Amino acid sequence: MTHPFNSRTRFTTWGLWILAVIMADQAIKATVEASMPLGTSIAITAGFNWVHAINPGAAFSFLADAGGWQRIFRGRGLTVSAILVGWLWRGVSTRVETAACILITGGGMGNVIDRLRIGAVVDYLDFYWRNWHWPAFNLADIAIVFGAMLFVWSSFTVKTGADVPRKASGSCRSRCSTN
Repeated sequence: MTHPFNSRTRFTTWGLWILAVIMADQAIKATVEASMPLGTSIAITAGFNWVHAINPGAAFSFLADAGGWQRIFRGRGLTVSAILVGWLWRGVSTRVETAACILITGGGMGNVIDRLRIGAVVDYLDFYWRNWHWPAFNLADIAIVFGAMLFVWSSFTVKTGADVPRKASGSCRSRCSTN
């Protein structure tokens, strides 16, 4: 007999995956900071540069020029991460939602660490077309976006325990009679 999925049964494993996302993000950022002066751009392909940029704003440089928002971003990042870890501890019922929690928590904490350390986020991926550049971003941002996409996808496709038909025990003939 198979048991329904519950994230709590492997909570330590999910915590290690969160840590792996954070460590990968921080390792790449440390490499960029150590090997490239701020503002440096290396052309990799037509349409992609490896850059060293600092983003004091929110996602995709939103509110980058507005002062004082960094404390709010740190607080919200910590709060959302704590809520998602708590949700994993209580028991998320699908693997897709578990993966979403892992990605959003790991990515969010990767960016919170930057904000605590330097007051901004280190970005290094710069995609562009002709003269139009998408705002630079990083692995933590990718994890957050993919985690959010998984949550949206699961809301439309993944069945929860209440939606899954249960196998009836015994004969239906005695219980389902219309006489």
